[in-house]
Amino acid sequence: MIKNILGHISDRISDKITSTRPVTGGSISSAYLLETSNKSLFLKINKAPEAIKMFHAEQKGLDAIERTGTISVPHVHLVDSYDEKAIIMMDYVENRRPDPSDYARLGAELAGLHLIKQKDFGFTSDNFIGSLPQSNQIHSDWIEFYWEERISPQLQLALRNGLLSEKETPGKQDSIDIFNRYLNDVTPSLLHGDLWGGNYLISTNGTPYLIDPAVYRGHSMVDIAMSKLFGSFGTEFYNTYHEIIPKPEYYDEQIDLYQLYFLLVHLNMFGRGYYSSVSNILKRYF
Repeated sequence: MIKNILGHISDRISDKITSTRPVTGGSISSAYLLETSNKSLFLKINKAPEAIKMFHAEQKGLDAIERTGTISVPHVHLVDSYDEKAIIMMDYVENRRPDPSDYARLGAELAGLHLIKQKDFGFTSDNFIGSLPQSNQIHSDWIEFYWEERISPQLQLALRNGLLSEKETPGKQDSIDIFNRYLNDVTPSLLHGDLWGGNYLISTNGTPYLIDPAVYRGHSMVDIAMSKLFGSFGTEFYNTYHEIIPKPEYYDEQIDLYQLYFLLVHLNMFGRGYYSSVSNILKRYF
């Protein structure tokens, strides 16, 4: 199977693949390091029905970040399908364990991404958060976007799946009231959208790279909230970031309310293990 795919890729990129080996980093996909005559490439292969849509969305997100010139991403060379399998191929990033200066640079470059002015909330197309679809319909108001495109769909999915009861599921007006209190005065930034510790790399020369984005235009604090959910970001990351973009007035509340979205996603993807974390935030604010 892989031999036929490699032949197809070689034809598409007009370059001979000289070696290949399996590597980690594919998450829900099979992943390979390909060597050609002049570059190293990272290949992901996935046979899931939605995989080609996911790979096209990944390419659009990486391209959007790349165009800002603020922080590095692997350049995508190919998204295609072959023999009912989706493939995406991008530059391979040889990486190492971060040190404090790497975290500082990552924080500074992420702040640079967030400082670029955007005109509205949403994105040019929908994409995915994990394996779940993520709607990015355009809104001029952040609170409306966050309710309609983020929190409400995940609450309704959890309700349908029996993971939350109607009694503990907040309605629109209660949610809007809380969001107006804590999430107001937001200007749109281009976000990575799923910035946990597995979605950045530090290259061997110290350059930070963002990978596997779920890009849209939203509140910069969304990326900070996700970065804090599972750890893996050094103190220097936050210190440097907030030297450039100061902490907002309701910092802790915003962390909670933005983590709620990601926790709902994990509840819907992985089940009851995330229920208590979701329930704690719902009880605290709603």
